[in-house]
Amino acid sequence: MRSLAPGIKLITSFSRDSWYRFFILILTFVFYTTYHLSRKPISIIKSQLHRNCSNVIHPADLNITDNDTWCDWAPFDQNNYQNLFGVLDNCFLVAYAIGMFFSGMFGERLPLRYYLSSGMILSGLFTVLFGLGFYWQIHSLWYYCLVQALNGLVQTTGWPAVVACVGNWFGKGKRGFIMGIWNSHTSVGNILGSLIAGVYVSSAWGLSFIVPGIIIASAGVICFLFLVESKSHTLDIYGEFACLCTQAPVEDHTEAISFCGALRIPGVVEFSLCLLFAKLVSYTFLYWLPLYIANVAHFDPKKAGDLSTLFDVGGIVGGILAGLISDYSGGRATTCCAMLIIAAPMVSRTLLLSFFVFFLLQNPNICMLLWCGALVNGPYALITTAVSADLGTHECLRGNSRALSTVTAIIDGTGSIGAAVGPLLAGLISPTGWNNVFYMLISADVLACLVRLQLISSKHPKRTSWFYSLRVRMNGSTLQVAGVLALGYRYYQLSK
Repeated sequence: MRSLAPGIKLITSFSRDSWYRFFILILTFVFYTTYHLSRKPISIIKSQLHRNCSNVIHPADLNITDNDTWCDWAPFDQNNYQNLFGVLDNCFLVAYAIGMFFSGMFGERLPLRYYLSSGMILSGLFTVLFGLGFYWQIHSLWYYCLVQALNGLVQTTGWPAVVACVGNWFGKGKRGFIMGIWNSHTSVGNILGSLIAGVYVSSAWGLSFIVPGIIIASAGVICFLFLVESKSHTLDIYGEFACLCTQAPVEDHTEAISFCGALRIPGVVEFSLCLLFAKLVSYTFLYWLPLYIANVAHFDPKKAGDLSTLFDVGGIVGGILAGLISDYSGGRATTCCAMLIIAAPMVSRTLLLSFFVFFLLQNPNICMLLWCGALVNGPYALITTAVSADLGTHECLRGNSRALSTVTAIIDGTGSIGAAVGPLLAGLISPTGWNNVFYMLISADVLACLVRLQLISSKHPKRTSWFYSLRVRMNGSTLQVAGVLALGYRYYQLSK
């Protein structure tokens, strides 16, 4: 008797549900990769919109009135260009933060396939419109702010929808590890966005937005054609709804949870506040790291953008590692807290640089960016994926599966407030010196740790050691004093 080919045996060894899970995981990975791919170009072109024109060779037929700003793109040719960049970032991030609180409620009540695909197509439209400002010679700050704000609103369709889809298909068993791998789409999108924008940034920066805009709009069409929202929508080989034919789905008879009801789920408020500070740090790196590298290391815009991708490469490893550790230990909060405690001193560029110079004399910057990316993005990735999915299917909901999108939106919406505040503060503080920006990031990490310690102590009072209990009872004063002493010592080193 002839045996089946090994490849066919492998394919048939998996059930139909397993193939659907794999298919949905890949689709949602690609979809949210394009979301971040279309967000990244703004950080790459900053160093192109405002340059040191005195070092640039100008055309002979060009009449120059100001030798320092002739190559800059108005209105970013002014001395307060860093503040203008901060305003531009905040138009997107504030709109994103506000829209996220409502996006989850829409996601629970609308078909996810329509909701996600329409958001991707509209996001592609607004991304292209930003790039067309280069070809239309638009120099109005209001135009770019309006396009950024509208893009921020439609981008809120992405995260609650993709998390809800993945949460509908995967159980809690290995959710941290699976979502840790899956959440690497954030870093992959940032890397691809940086590389694509870097190709065009020096020649025609408009294409740095137009190409990603076309990519995310095309992914929206694919989403409309192929996305399967949950198991109740799977098709059998005859094209009939198998689950709908055999049994009535429970979720059709349950009401979507209210905003206040979602806030009452244990852990939602605490993890939301932790994500606020963690996302503040992550998004400050996202929007300002290429400009910082260009200003401090004096790299050209393309090289600075390429080097900044190392932070996202570290983020991929950090997200997977955080998910794996949390699955093994069973403590999401403890994992987040441990990584944040280690991340706080490592955010200090001089401390980390001096540490790695001892071990790697040639390329310390590479190690610094990789480690910072892993430790900063690890807790951020864990909270926005596995933690959100766990809380959205919490036992207190009694089987109501229509809370996942709302809980995800609340957590990510609160985190987006930090994402809006971080780049804004960086724009305001950076003119006083980049060291002050890093002090702000260290403070945010310490505050995130304090929130995590409070949750750990409340959930496991017997398992919490006297070390943590003492800090909780003192309202975190020990960590605060330690942070002040560390910053004081850091200031003393700089002043010598």
